[in-house]
Amino acid sequence: MDSLTIVLPTYNEAENLPDMVQALWALGLPNLRLIVVDDSSPDGTGQVADLLAAQSNGTLQVIHRPAKSGLGTAYVAGFRRAVADGATLVGQMDVDFSHAPADVLRLLGEIRDCDVAVGSRYVPGGKLDSRWGAGRRLLSWWGNVYSQALLALRVRDATAGFKVWRRTTLLGMDLGRIRSNGYVFQVEMAYVAQRLGYRECEVPIYFEDRRIGQSKMSTQVKLEAAWRVFDVWRTHHRLTPADRLPLPLPEQTA
Repeated sequence: MDSLTIVLPTYNEAENLPDMVQALWALGLPNLRLIVVDDSSPDGTGQVADLLAAQSNGTLQVIHRPAKSGLGTAYVAGFRRAVADGATLVGQMDVDFSHAPADVLRLLGEIRDCDVAVGSRYVPGGKLDSRWGAGRRLLSWWGNVYSQALLALRVRDATAGFKVWRRTTLLGMDLGRIRSNGYVFQVEMAYVAQRLGYRECEVPIYFEDRRIGQSKMSTQVKLEAAWRVFDVWRTHHRLTPADRLPLPLPEQTA
């Protein structure tokens, strides 16, 4: 049976984290594990995560990082831990309830036929929170269109942060190739997966505005991510499926 580990990067999410963890447990998924990657949040998120881990019977782990080191490296650290621990499926999502926990089940349904399932705001049926202003909508739309045009991406939501990966996909991609440290990480992962020939399936989702706290995704951050898309192309545009890392052989049993 597939085992799912969901990686949850956190920075100042002490109020959201307990509710998110409880919502994920409530899905009733067998073999579900969680990895919280906290960047030394000044609001005490790391300590909250430790308390949740102590109550989880070993099904929640916490990676404490000494400083705010970026979303991309947080996910890579979590992915590496999940793969090392034997997860066959690895999820990623926001802790602020922008991604609905119940939609994890829909991504799991789609992963049967692809290598990574993507929760998408920009396929038919996908929707943004009505509270988003026109400027925020335009910037998000432009970021996706720009990334698609420059990288010839097939996915409609290039900056999606709600995904379920197959273990074999992450191993074959070689996480050591991923260099992005900010929000362009999502674009880089999508592009590398496509260049290596992995199947990316999009599932329409409703993207809700965060319930508590402030978004870390400022206009400056989005604009910086956009100009770094060219670096993603320059680094990876020569990749082909032949560049996948070979998968390790299964261990032999006596």
